[in-house]
Amino acid sequence: MPFKLIFLWTDILIFLLLASVVLFALYARRHEHLRVPWRQVRRRPLAMSALVVLSLYVTVGLLDSIHLQRRLEGATAGQAHYATNIESLLDVVCSPLRERIEKSYSAPLAMYAFSREVVPRADGRMSFEYPRLRFGGAQLRDPSERGTDIARRIGFGLLLAIVTFVLLASGVVLSIARRHNDSVARAVARLARGDIETPWRAILATTGILLSLGCVALSLAGGYHILGTDQVGQDVFYNSLKSVRTGLVIGTLTTLVMLPFALAFGVMAGYFRGWVDDVIQYLYTTLSSIPAVLLIAAAILSLQVYIATHEESFATIAERADLRLLFLCLILGVTSWTSLCRLLRGETLKLRQMDYVQAATALGVGHIQIMGRHIAPNVMHIVLITVVLDFSSLVLAEAVLSYVGVGVDPSMNSWGNMINGARLEMAREPIVWWSLTAAFTFMFGLVLAANLFADAVRDAFDPRLRT
Repeated sequence: MPFKLIFLWTDILIFLLLASVVLFALYARRHEHLRVPWRQVRRRPLAMSALVVLSLYVTVGLLDSIHLQRRLEGATAGQAHYATNIESLLDVVCSPLRERIEKSYSAPLAMYAFSREVVPRADGRMSFEYPRLRFGGAQLRDPSERGTDIARRIGFGLLLAIVTFVLLASGVVLSIARRHNDSVARAVARLARGDIETPWRAILATTGILLSLGCVALSLAGGYHILGTDQVGQDVFYNSLKSVRTGLVIGTLTTLVMLPFALAFGVMAGYFRGWVDDVIQYLYTTLSSIPAVLLIAAAILSLQVYIATHEESFATIAERADLRLLFLCLILGVTSWTSLCRLLRGETLKLRQMDYVQAATALGVGHIQIMGRHIAPNVMHIVLITVVLDFSSLVLAEAVLSYVGVGVDPSMNSWGNMINGARLEMAREPIVWWSLTAAFTFMFGLVLAANLFADAVRDAFDPRLRT
């Protein structure tokens, strides 16, 4: 094979989490009490639009979670040699963006560098001017053609988006017609009126906007740096795409660490009460009293010391950065389970007095069976609501921690590292604004979509708000 697959720790956990979500979806599909709230979420146009945006982010993150090493040419027949650097499938897809590196800063869609340099002229003299970029606008011989070329690329991208959108919309219309035994014209009319349980109008509108932005970006990226370049000349748009996986990993894998502690301790404290409740309350009260940033900083600095003294344990830089990311998820999970534990303790105290729990206790059912069969399923709505609401705060926490220097590894792409790098760029004259703007835009899109979807999930699963 021309490559071999590499499985990092976070890659394994991501695909285990994906498999768990698929299994839960299959399980919920066979149980009506679980399908009802999700059906309510599906009826909300804003939630489905947010789900489309989240699906795009998840797709980018999964592409960046499939890692491989290329096979080197000239290897012997019995032994294969592979490159030392690890690439992801997203790196392969975006290889033109990754390989087109300029000298330093350049503005979005620019043809010239951002700073003046001493450039030799054709007659041998030297001049102090803005040099042409190596890749940005290199296809143009006359700089005056830049506006026409950009307009042409935007038009081609919009045309490609329209064709793709028409094909997708046609498939949706045919599916609606087949499901309701209607003609195509009546299916189009039902879609236009919104007379369908699933809000296809909102889904198609969001898909159309994303297709337009994506196709235009794809067309422009073939000849320009659409979001400019950073200090070392790397494409900012490529760095923003690579940062998606880091945000998703922080938001999802931290949940896997947080849930066992919160669920087990919260249910046990509310069910057993007495000294068990006192010990667990003392534990999470003490942990909550410790400043989270200081605890995270101490843990990350200790990990850095371990990595520095055991360099032989890490074959590549990617493995070292992945371990730091995984350790950051662990420490965030350990420090963030206390609020959910309080909520589950209070709910369990109420459920313990319910008739079905009292009946099970009178019949001699064991404590483990009561907690697992009667209490845990009835607090899962709180768990689900808290998880989807905490996702956004965890994504933002990564940016804050990387900004103060105790976040992910500096070699790993993340929005926090982009913002940290933009701290000095904002002090320049003129200001280099596009790195901060790109990180803010991508983070804002993910957090906003997650919050909108979380609101719908909360309304659907909260018994007090369910209709």
